[in-house]
Amino acid sequence: MSRDIREATTLDATALGYLHVECWREAYAHLLSPQFLDGLDPVARGEGWARQLSRPRPDERVFVLEVDGELRGFASSGRAHDEDPPRDRALYTLYVLATEYGSGAGQQLLDAVLGDDPAYLWVADENPRATAFYRRNGFILDGVSKEGPRSERLLELRMVR
Repeated sequence: MSRDIREATTLDATALGYLHVECWREAYAHLLSPQFLDGLDPVARGEGWARQLSRPRPDERVFVLEVDGELRGFASSGRAHDEDPPRDRALYTLYVLATEYGSGAGQQLLDAVLGDDPAYLWVADENPRATAFYRRNGFILDGVSKEGPRSERLLELRMVR
């Protein structure tokens, strides 16, 4: 079995779109409505990844987990976009397929996009697995929350290190 954590390229965009949607469906099935999850468009998500990867910014990092030629996880980080951010750097995404839970891939991806840099992230309130993972990596809840995504009532909590 070949396992590789590597920087994403524009050639990954389509697969990233499908992976992104599948990871959301697995991770948030208990938090988001089936209608919302069914409405996620992997093609549109892939087009978004294509745009992002075709215009790389020096402050952004996007890495993928590839297992035997198939993408099974990804992470991205970069300059903070929130108003009044607690850190200059933000973790934008970190997802692996459920088949990769416990494999160490999430840790490898986090290390690839953040290392030990001070940063912040948003995590779903009712996602104890993710919250515990981030705590093990030095992040703490800072008491700030927001609602998202757009059509769902999902509470996101901010974690900072």
